[in-house]
This record gives sequence, C-alpha cells and structure tokens, in this order.
Amino acid sequence: MKKYHLFEVFGIELEYMLVQNSNLKVAPIVDTLLTKKNGKLTSDIDNGDIAWSNELVAHVVELKTNGPTNNLECLSESFHKNIIEINALLKPLQACLLPTAAHPLMNPLTDTQLWKHEYNEIYELYNRIFNCKGHGWSNVQSTHINLPFYDDKEFEKLHAAIRILLPLIPGLCASSPILESKKTGFKDTRLEYYKTNQKKIPEMTGSVIPERVFTKADYYATIFEPIKKAVKPFDHDNILDHHFLNSRGAIARFDRNAIEIRLVDIQECPKADMAICNLIIEILKLLVNKKLSKLQLQKKWLKQDLLNILNPIIKDAETFKVSNMEYLELFGINESMSVQNIWRHLYELVKTNLPNPYQEAIEHILIEGTLATRILNAIGKDYSEKNITKVYLQLANCLQENKLFIP
Repeated sequence: MKKYHLFEVFGIELEYMLVQNSNLKVAPIVDTLLTKKNGKLTSDIDNGDIAWSNELVAHVVELKTNGPTNNLECLSESFHKNIIEINALLKPLQACLLPTAAHPLMNPLTDTQLWKHEYNEIYELYNRIFNCKGHGWSNVQSTHINLPFYDDKEFEKLHAAIRILLPLIPGLCASSPILESKKTGFKDTRLEYYKTNQKKIPEMTGSVIPERVFTKADYYATIFEPIKKAVKPFDHDNILDHHFLNSRGAIARFDRNAIEIRLVDIQECPKADMAICNLIIEILKLLVNKKLSKLQLQKKWLKQDLLNILNPIIKDAETFKVSNMEYLELFGINESMSVQNIWRHLYELVKTNLPNPYQEAIEHILIEGTLATRILNAIGKDYSEKNITKVYLQLANCLQENKLFIP
C-alpha cells in the first residue's frame, strides 16, 4: 500500500437513499441497481473515477472516489455524472436518489431491510448486537472525508487539528431536522442518534470526539484494544475488524494510513458536498501548519470539553453562539460569536483556495443557513406528509441538477 503525505490526496464518500419517486417511500433495491449496472450482482462497482457500493441496508448506495485523488475541483462534476447515471437506471423502476442525512417520513421499524448479499454475515452480526432497525442505523446518510498521514509525526498534527474542528462541523452542514414527519428540535438529528446508537458497547463510539491520542501505539492501546475486548463476547468467530468497529466522529484507519471524518451530513447536491469538504480541508491545513494556533494548544483539549461545544451545535447548528474564549482563540477569534460567523471568519481566511463554484456554494450556506435551516424554512408550519414530500422532491431535483436548494 502506497503511503501519502498530509493533504497530498483525498478520499470522499457520499451516501444516498433510494426512494420511490412518486411518494418518497423507501426503495430497498440497491441490489437491483447494481445488477442493472454490472450485469450481475457485486457489492462494489468501478465506474471510472467513482466507485459504487452497497451499505448496511438495502436502500442506501455509496458513491466514493475510486482510490485516492488529488483533484477536489473535478469531483463535484464526477459525482454528479454518476448520480445522473444512477437516476437513469432507477427511472424504469419508478425510483430515484434522495439527498440529505435523514429521510423525513421513514418508519425504520417497518421500512428497514438489511443487505442480504456479500458481507451480509457482518451486517447480521451488527443487527444481532444492536438491532439496526432504528433511525441511527437505517436512516443516516453522511459524507466521509479521508485524509492521509505518512507517519506518527503527521498523524499527531492531523489528529490534533481534526479533533478541535469537529464540534463546528454540524454548524456548516446539518441537514437532518425532520424524522417521521416531525421537527425533532435538532438540526443535525443524524448526529444526535449517532451518539447513542451503539450504547450497548459504548467503547465503539466513545464520546464521538476521539481521545487525546497522537501515536499509532497510543491509539491501539487507548481505543482499539478496549473495543476488541468489549466486542469479543458478541463476536465468537472474529469477523469484525477494529477499524470498522471504531465509530468516533473521526476514526484512524491505520490499514490505509488515513483519518476518516464522519460528522458531515450529506447535502442536497455534490457541489455543496464538495464545497464543504474543500473548506474543511483548507481550514485543517491552516491548523496543521500552525497558522491559527500552536500544536500544543490544539493537543491539550479533552474530549469532554470538545463534546460540550459539539452538543449544542448538533441542536442549533449555525445559530448557536460559542462563548468559550479559549476554544475560539484556537481559530484566531477573540470575541463570542455564532457558529455561522465563525465559519464566515474561517472562510475568509481560505476563500481564494476554493474554486469559484465552491465559493458560491459556501457563500450561499453562510448567508441562507445550513440545509437543515433551509428545509425548515421551506416546510414552514405545514408538517403534512404532502408538504414534506413536496419539499423533499425539490431536494431530489437539486441532486439531479447539481444545484443548491433555495426555499
């Protein structure tokens, strides 16, 4: 396996739900989609620079960069081409892809079907342990950002920077404010469920914010070993890999020398997703290069202190006002401000490094609000199934056309 240095390449993963295009009902037909594309059923399909694969449940498909790439600028278009192709394959089946991090009408107890094909023994074991018929398992679509590190020295810098940026991420990309036709009170409901969906084995998710570990040896001792020990009574045949079991908001993948960020809610179109990924990466570069704060200051933050900042942002996203001055100083800010204004400040620092279409997307989000806020504005006070369906079909259209949602 080739090893890469910091920010030399990137890996992006996008998850989408399949739904019936007339009424948004969940369509558990990913196996049919993959068979139509490939001529036979396989769980992974290479489609040029993008690959397709199945997930835990039969109604979610994952699109991902086909190996590491150094070109973020072209990814919006690459993902969009694949979305158009998938929607064309789904059209005769009266189905389409639905964006956002949570389906607003789904009943996971009745609508969930687990993937029944390749790797299904892993999914069945997860289901036996956790019962995966819940919103935190079968109604969660996210964007994953994979960033490489070469050795312990690079891992230390990257892990320190990611840990302190994690609490702010929902304030940029929350997109899951409605479940089962109701406003949940959380703009990032996906993450609210993410925190507790594995509470039966708490070692797996930890506190969402990873522990203060900055070497491979410490990571194994502090995170992987307790996970392996905790899961052993459930996994008699040793089929679960500790890399996959680790469910923190950012996980170290020492099998491929990368850290995977998992707190990003998927947006309405790849242009928005890739703009957010690009912005997060550019801010991490500033942190890693000590342009905003020193490494020692970044490393000293305890997971609980960072979680205390993350929790209200999961609830209120961009409108929450951060008043922890010590935290704000990590980003060169010396007064209390809303998360929206924190991101405005950070965006101005790196704006010129983003391609123009991504600048437009970020500016739209920073002015109009997170996708969760825009969805709530579009719904208004009418939480009828008819109105919710109407708004989310507009979002499905945004995905098809790769355009941002304007309520």
